[in-house]
Amino acid sequence: MMRPPGARPRGGVRMGGMGMGGGARVERGEDFWGSLRRLLSRLRPERLKVFVGLCSGVASVGFTVAGPRILGDATNVIFNGVVGKLLPPGVTKSEAIAALRARGQGQIASMVSGMNVTPGKGVDLGRLGFDLGLAAGVYLMGAASSFGQGYIMAGVVQRTMLGLRREVEEKLARLPLRYFDSHPHGDVLSRVTNDIDNLTTTLQQGLSQLLTSLLTIVGVLGMMFWISPLLAAVSIVTIPLAVVITVVIARRSQVQFAAQWDRTGTLNGLVEETHTGHTLVQVFGRRKATVEEFGRQNRDLYEASFRAQFLSGVIQPSMQFIANLNYVVIAVLGGYRVASGLLSLGDVQAFIQYSRQFTMPITQIASQMNLLQSGVASAERVFQFLDAEEEPADLARPALLAVRREEREAAGRLQLEHVSFRYEPDEPLIEDFNLEVAPGETVAIVGPTGAGKTTMVNLLVRFYEIGSGRILLDGTDYKDLTRDEVRRAFGMVLQDTWLFAGTIRDNIAYGKPGATSEEVVAAAEAAHVDHFVRTFPDSYDTVLDEEASNVSSGQKQLLTIARAFLSDPRVLILDEATSNVDTRTEVLVQAAMARLRRGRTSFVIAHRLSTVRDADVIIVMDHGRIVEQGRHDSLLARRGFYYSLYNSQFAEVEAPAS
Repeated sequence: MMRPPGARPRGGVRMGGMGMGGGARVERGEDFWGSLRRLLSRLRPERLKVFVGLCSGVASVGFTVAGPRILGDATNVIFNGVVGKLLPPGVTKSEAIAALRARGQGQIASMVSGMNVTPGKGVDLGRLGFDLGLAAGVYLMGAASSFGQGYIMAGVVQRTMLGLRREVEEKLARLPLRYFDSHPHGDVLSRVTNDIDNLTTTLQQGLSQLLTSLLTIVGVLGMMFWISPLLAAVSIVTIPLAVVITVVIARRSQVQFAAQWDRTGTLNGLVEETHTGHTLVQVFGRRKATVEEFGRQNRDLYEASFRAQFLSGVIQPSMQFIANLNYVVIAVLGGYRVASGLLSLGDVQAFIQYSRQFTMPITQIASQMNLLQSGVASAERVFQFLDAEEEPADLARPALLAVRREEREAAGRLQLEHVSFRYEPDEPLIEDFNLEVAPGETVAIVGPTGAGKTTMVNLLVRFYEIGSGRILLDGTDYKDLTRDEVRRAFGMVLQDTWLFAGTIRDNIAYGKPGATSEEVVAAAEAAHVDHFVRTFPDSYDTVLDEEASNVSSGQKQLLTIARAFLSDPRVLILDEATSNVDTRTEVLVQAAMARLRRGRTSFVIAHRLSTVRDADVIIVMDHGRIVEQGRHDSLLARRGFYYSLYNSQFAEVEAPAS
């Protein structure tokens, strides 16, 4: 196959030399905020549920924030009772304060002046019980609201990811073959699996956490200003410092997270390629080199992951250090103001709890930054995939091919008129290609590697769009047909077999959705499959594993031939379809193929020129152009390009009779 420059074959669907994969460097994600906005915009269909989740979060934060204030009141009840019990009974609070000052205990007098005490009276157990019960109820309601928020947001995230996975799957069906030729299969697989899983984790764990943390900061800050504007102002000083540290570190770690997922896709591509070509790796003694290459890419991934995780991990201990400094300052200032009678002990206790609640969400937000950055890096990779150029849309009102009626009309006429095609704009490949194939003719396409044989087949089944000219099938221009309509007219038997995990019956019936058991068996008999299938204990219900390792290579090929029989196509494409069967089976398959080709146009990609002697037309290609055309004997008689190809495969070539 003539591949785009820079592309190299990877595993996947192949037609002989038709490797449908390629290597290309994955773009590194850089648009953090753009990707984040785009990610959040996908939640728009769930906005009502997001609003309900937001309300639940507000309620949860409100109950949680009220708790320390109520506990502070309970602390005041206890402390007031203890201090009141120490004062002489029968006097007023003012008289007790005056007596303390008279005895030189002015500091204690100032503290008592700021308390709600009754001299001689102990702890008010009724009020204490009420406050503690209220605190327990508030925390219980907060937990219930938090549970409700988690339940709602989990549904929002999973439904959003359900839609994203569906969109990705639909995108796969709309991408042209060119995309898979220029992107490693492992990287594509990583984008549609690993990156989406990582994105799901980010939204599931980070969305509710970030929402709750932001609400907590607002609620706690309001309570702190209510209790003590001075102490609140001290706490606010830590915010700019925390933001600066987070932004500086996050900016550096985001680059490493993008590199981490880029290298994850590259490593997956190597693993997929090595697994697919495991036999070749062993045969050519490349095991050591492959292990070394894996080690190099694995180290690259390790280094990027280590730097990303380390840099993002520095955020949380940095925030914890700032929080501890804030705690020390509040404890000192709060203790002094209690001693001065400007604050109650319960207020200071509540404020210290609020200071912890205030720095905790900041710390949580900081700790979520690594998860957020990793998730946004994955989101950008997924969005790059979704933004990839698609195949041009089919016509809104396309034409339909006439139903084939073999008794009255022939089908399978193909005309290529002045067709030009190129992978790269500045590198011509196929220029002014003309070919007309009558219904029922067998056309062999031969030529050296890179001549354009498989590229031509790709154009016939519309895997690629031609640059200029036109292709007609039974008189109808391809551009007037949908791609599905074109491809349903073709049946393909490839040199590299493809079977999926399932029963033998399912694999054969893949050629015709809704096929009956009788039709499956008839196709199997025609392809000489029935005799060996019935030797299995489960017959047609025998389950093939993912690699179809429980059948031989020849049997795999026969199964794909049976699939082609069942599809009953207008046009057959055969890519050395008998190359993996033994000599005896090849004779049977050739006879079956003759029956299958009867009344159908057939294209044969020939590597062994001895197999195309009986073709109606042999197309000899070189560098994307038809250099010779004719039957076997006449082409040999010309002693041209075909003669040279044929002579290179056989030491002696019989001179054709003159």
